[in-house]
Amino acid sequence: MKTIQNACTKIICLMLMSTFLISCSKDDEVVTTPIENTVFKGSFVNSAHPTSGNVTINKEKTKLNFTDFKSDSGPDLDIYLVSNLSNVNEGFINLGDIKGLNGNYIYDLPANTDFTVYKYVVVWCVDFNVNFGYATLVP
Repeated sequence: MKTIQNACTKIICLMLMSTFLISCSKDDEVVTTPIENTVFKGSFVNSAHPTSGNVTINKEKTKLNFTDFKSDSGPDLDIYLVSNLSNVNEGFINLGDIKGLNGNYIYDLPANTDFTVYKYVVVWCVDFNVNFGYATLVP
């Protein structure tokens, strides 16, 4: 009987540890409510790495919403708004570290951003100056 209790205790411990490890994945901060009334939108395309998903900007131009987003992992990935894809470092707004590699995410936008100038959303690898993928914002 004691052997069965020990086996059950081990199984329960393994199940609890597995649940804990699975819940600590990189795919956090998932947003379940889409932003309504968008004024700009775009779809990610590959650049140096496979990148996909959609982006929208709300009517107030305060939130950038990623939906069904996927990209490769890399060192020091940031989200940039850029004016020129051929020279990203020339003019960009850094929205901060990437929030996840697979899911839905929302980024705050700086006030008074001119989206006729900053019309690209880029997944940028800071360490290697590499564009992983980008979306072109259109009205």
